[in-house]
Amino acid sequence: MARSDFAFHYRFRVRWSETDAQGVVFNARYLDYADVAMTEYWRAVKFREYADGAPLEFHVKKATVTWFAPIKPDELIEVMARTIATGRTSMSQLVEIHGVTEDGSDDLRATVDLVSVHVDLDVHRPIPLPDWVKDVFVSFDSQAGSAPLELIEG
Repeated sequence: MARSDFAFHYRFRVRWSETDAQGVVFNARYLDYADVAMTEYWRAVKFREYADGAPLEFHVKKATVTWFAPIKPDELIEVMARTIATGRTSMSQLVEIHGVTEDGSDDLRATVDLVSVHVDLDVHRPIPLPDWVKDVFVSFDSQAGSAPLELIEG
């Protein structure tokens, strides 16, 4: 996606401990970066404030990392996140990880596609998403002039 398709952007610096013996970010860290992106994205959306105290718990059902280029120690990176679809019990969200360049040019390093399922923690089984969830994410993501969510099954 184009960077302009994301209303949410978050920058941070790669720590030495996140890299491996090859001098690049260890592959498992891409999921850590996606987790940071989703945590900050949900905080920016103020998602939990709309729940009125009701429990909102999710399990990641699927996470797919597509790697394009390495990330090195002490690099400044930018993660972007948006919701791309909602279903009956799940949401699909996209995270892009970019290197921060001086000239602002695109420097896509990886994408992470996530499917999160709304669950009842007592039994760890899917339950329907509250009706308002889609609207909250559509409203936030539309600040970037992005396309509306597609409806998925699940």
